[in-house]
Amino acid sequence: MIRVLRPRQRPSWQIITPALLLLCGFAVPGAFLVAGQGEPAFDRIDTTWQAYSFTLHAPFWDAVNVVLNWAGYVGMLVFHVVLAVTLLIWRRPRAAAFSALAGLSALALTQLAKAVVGRNRPQGAKVLTDTGSYPSGHVSATTAFLVVMALLIGRHWAKVLAVLGILAMMVSRTYLSAHWLSDVLGGACLAAGVVLLLWWPMRNICIQENETAGGETIWRARVLRRQQAARQPK
Repeated sequence: MIRVLRPRQRPSWQIITPALLLLCGFAVPGAFLVAGQGEPAFDRIDTTWQAYSFTLHAPFWDAVNVVLNWAGYVGMLVFHVVLAVTLLIWRRPRAAAFSALAGLSALALTQLAKAVVGRNRPQGAKVLTDTGSYPSGHVSATTAFLVVMALLIGRHWAKVLAVLGILAMMVSRTYLSAHWLSDVLGGACLAAGVVLLLWWPMRNICIQENETAGGETIWRARVLRRQQAARQPK
């Protein structure tokens, strides 16, 4: 894992500024929805995109999006748990705490926002949905996990894959008529902003931890300590 994880140090303003802009990108449409009682200024954009999504329907893409429907919520929760446990095994408890906190925070804030905004979902959803359309929980969970991975890996290819994964989930949720376009944009902005804000105070300890933890698991590290202790003269 030491060869995979290389979190990068960045100036605070390069983290805080995009985080606040992303949170504004979530909060402003949410405020429009609450004030406009479900008929925001961007309603025409939502309906136009929804009509275009209907033209893309085909059996193959239906099957692909059923898989994405599972991966975007239940799957991402499982991936967060696996990531946190893996980080603990490879002696990176602070990075594990960051990963878990980021996932739980994004999940909690998304559900809170759904309850506050109370937006209705599009008609004719192809999958089972809960109440509250804004923001998208699937996109939020996917964004939180992929942004955490991109920050911990610290390479450009990880950022590219994160962006592609987020875009794929955004398209999937509108393809399935589970969300409006503004819902998926709001979910991505919320989760990415929250993860970046959490990374800001935790980045230094996570970077230092990664540099000092080495490439051994917790069990291998214990074996090495015992061997070193056995070699020392009594």
